Amino acid sequence: MRKLISSGSKFEEEIGYSRAVVDGDYVFVSGTTGYDYASMTLAQGVVAQADQTFRNIADALAKAGTSLDHVVRATFILPNRADWQSCWPVIKRYFGTARPASTLLIAGLQSEAMLIEIEVTARLPATA
Repeated sequence: MRKLISSGSKFEEEIGYSRAVVDGDYVFVSGTTGYDYASMTLAQGVVAQADQTFRNIADALAKAGTSLDHVVRATFILPNRADWQSCWPVIKRYFGTARPASTLLIAGLQSEAMLIEIEVTARLPATA
């Protein structure tokens, strides 16, 4: 079973990727930023962007039939290492239950305004 999940972002069509892909028992969510697709704006500050990023990921996971509680792997990408610690409370709020294996990378993002990008892999819940 393979299913493509879209956030409705114009970038998915223009570039040629999906926000998430369900394949078997897993959901692979593309690197996601704090862009708010409803208002077509990018939140100001890394903490606000981290919060919006998690909401974007949660939406993709819900469309796939799972949730943040089923995330098993996360990769965090930040251009500025100094911003990392201020994101910890946001990460704990969203991942406190799942506590996935994770990696931090320091790298440039698509635009200077983007301050965090998060990629996750989740499992679909077991069915009876």
